[in-house]
Amino acid sequence: MHKQARKPSGDTIVMGMGKTGIACVNFLVKNHISVRVMDDRPTPPGLTRLKQTFPEIPYITGRFDAAQLAQAAEIIISPGISPRQVPAIAADVPIISEIELFARHVNAPVVAITGSNGKSTVTTLLGEMAKQAGWRAQVGGNLGTPAIDLLCTPAPDLYILELSSFQLESTYSLNPKAAVVLNISEDHMDRYANLAEYMLTKQRIYQGDGTVIINADEPAVVAMLPPHRQYLSFSLRNNRGDFRICQYQGEAYFVRTHNNSFIPLLPVNKMRLKGHTMRANALAALALGEAAGLNQSAMLDALRNFRGLPHRCAWVANSQGVDWYNDSKGTNVGATIAAIQGLEKPGQIILIAGGEGKGANFLALAEIVAQHCRACVLIGQDAYQIAESLADSVPVSRAQSMKEAVAQAAELASTGDAVLLSPACASFDMFKNYEHRGQVFEAAVRQLV
Repeated sequence: MHKQARKPSGDTIVMGMGKTGIACVNFLVKNHISVRVMDDRPTPPGLTRLKQTFPEIPYITGRFDAAQLAQAAEIIISPGISPRQVPAIAADVPIISEIELFARHVNAPVVAITGSNGKSTVTTLLGEMAKQAGWRAQVGGNLGTPAIDLLCTPAPDLYILELSSFQLESTYSLNPKAAVVLNISEDHMDRYANLAEYMLTKQRIYQGDGTVIINADEPAVVAMLPPHRQYLSFSLRNNRGDFRICQYQGEAYFVRTHNNSFIPLLPVNKMRLKGHTMRANALAALALGEAAGLNQSAMLDALRNFRGLPHRCAWVANSQGVDWYNDSKGTNVGATIAAIQGLEKPGQIILIAGGEGKGANFLALAEIVAQHCRACVLIGQDAYQIAESLADSVPVSRAQSMKEAVAQAAELASTGDAVLLSPACASFDMFKNYEHRGQVFEAAVRQLV
């Protein structure tokens, strides 16, 4: 529920000194809004920049000061901090996200993208489509540049934002021209009480009166469709969806349907990236682009040339007939399932997985692993839990480091196989972030081959 704003009685307080928090401080200072900052970490990552750039701004580290929070005019909460972490004494203070701050000052149409998996790919692809169409688009949010840093004058033609559930929790007035929930799978169960709470948070992206984009293949997403709203749908099946895949002249095509007919857009095999997950991402981007008003020909040109993103099922090398893939961005079970299925190599995958499980249930992974994988090498703090879930599916081994995991996978792989790093877990037990994990994997692979 949106807390009713009270009469301001103090400063705006930014909770968190990460990239998002410092971006908010920068914006507030430019707009002459009195601000102070706090972080419960003793040495937060943005502390040095805060002291160098804004030496006059009061700050607290190592704790959240309940008394100061209770006197704030408003609290801007960073996505890594749950609203539940705000002391109860500050219960009457309005709490907003950086995205809410952005929404209050936005000066051009917004396309908003969320989902458990594929957000970054669709956001980046849509940005490429806008660029190909000659539009000035600002692309960021959960991906790359904080949304508040994207605001510019003169206004761009379009803002394209990837939004996480954390960013949507305290966002109330965002009104996207087009918005999508790409998919839903269990994630962040260490933050949410259950899957239903997580889904309700994702659904907040559909607030406003813009066009809703629906994944027709996911009943949970279809159920999110608000009543009396204009919408477009996409599907990997040929019997539903405004954007779908159909057979045309003997091959699979991306198509746009109209009533009982369709317009062929692009042969599926003309897209550089393979697998059904990337096809679904492409259909979602086409639907968002149409809702935003992009030229269709430009969108198709961008789709043909799109090379994907690092650490997202990226091909690394081939050695002795074995392909190595880096999907370190696969930080939840749904993402790993999609990566495994996307390789389209049933029975020929050696999976490297494991890390910080975030309270996830790994039983859903077992069935897919049994169908597609020959073996699994596990790393990280929750390797034992994953091993219990997969033990009846494939042979499972443990490794103490990424280098050891790569060496074990190389021993297990045969010509024609693929070795896939897709951890289904967060990386912070062993690495700085998922990018660091992917870099260590790629370095180990290159050293091996």
